[in-house]
Amino acid sequence: MNLGSTVLPQRPAWVEIDLSALRRNLQLIRRDLPPHVRLLAVVKDEAYGHGALDVAKIALEEGAACLGVSTLEEAMTLRDAGIQAPLLLLGERQESELPWCVAYDLTVCVNEETIVHKLARVAAGFSKRAPVHVKVNTGMSRYGVRWDEAQPLLELIAAEPSLHLEGLMTHYAQSDETEKTFALAQTANFDAVVAAARARSITVPMHHLCNSGGFLDLPQSHRDMVRVGILIYGIFPSSVCRRIAGIEPVMSVKARVATLQQIKPGEHVGYGMRYTAETPRRIAVLPIGYGDGFPRVRNQGFALLHGRRAPIVGGIAMDALMVDVTDIPEAQMWDEAVLMGRQGEDQITAQDMAKLKNSVTYDVLTGWRLRLGRKCVNGDVAGMEGK
Repeated sequence: MNLGSTVLPQRPAWVEIDLSALRRNLQLIRRDLPPHVRLLAVVKDEAYGHGALDVAKIALEEGAACLGVSTLEEAMTLRDAGIQAPLLLLGERQESELPWCVAYDLTVCVNEETIVHKLARVAAGFSKRAPVHVKVNTGMSRYGVRWDEAQPLLELIAAEPSLHLEGLMTHYAQSDETEKTFALAQTANFDAVVAAARARSITVPMHHLCNSGGFLDLPQSHRDMVRVGILIYGIFPSSVCRRIAGIEPVMSVKARVATLQQIKPGEHVGYGMRYTAETPRRIAVLPIGYGDGFPRVRNQGFALLHGRRAPIVGGIAMDALMVDVTDIPEAQMWDEAVLMGRQGEDQITAQDMAKLKNSVTYDVLTGWRLRLGRKCVNGDVAGMEGK
């Protein structure tokens, strides 16, 4: 019997990733796009908590042309795992990162003159022509060169023989709401940059503006490529954006009943005695808590057991939460409970969890912590791994 530290029993609380749902979502997205529009699959932050390598492999198998990441470490992890597809490093790069970017054929966003010169020197030292994308700040005021100040930078890059001005991009501040006035203004600013570049005979082969919301609601802005993130994982970016039938959540969060408690009227549950029983109650304890990323709420939310909702009672602890299973008499030790996802005919959504966290679904997906292992099901990749 192997009792080494590398082979441990599965913890009775985990994140579950349905790889068949992921593959189906990618197929539906790819089918929805015109054939000439490329798909960039955003896999930053461990693919929004879903596992970057698993997602990257399936995304490329389903026709993604390239992958988007945020940090050099994310890109290097994929390269070291054998991913050879184009990797677009979003955001800004420090000078110290540039040799790795060039050596490992990463595509860099460059948005200011100093980095252009430094990247050109590094690329020349490797005898390479490094692909770069310029991000245009069209109104979001995060990363990028201002749309009315972009032309000198484009001319500078175009004049560098060791750089290839491969892409021009922007990012919508509000593309998934009914009101599209600002998104259309951003598009106009971007188009002005494109027109000015063409007037100066600067050729940029790839233009991309759309995130998930833009992909869904702004087909006129698809251009050469769309950058799709949260939609790949089965979550629509807002309640009002266009729907694609068949898109389903990929992630579930589950735990097993670790113990059962019978409590009498007047007895309490949890820290601070935030719940007091008025009648005899049967309480199930699930070994998952705010130390795993569950919202630290009191007497709010549900778990699904035997396809029915069991209300959370008391306060969430670091390693445990309690649910009332009085009305689910068949609930027993080590039964599987669902904290996020579907069981039977009912479902607890990422949107439900976002309300508990007073946040957004992006925060929910990426907020499950490392010690809560990730289990892949319904695909070629199986087993548990840390996030």
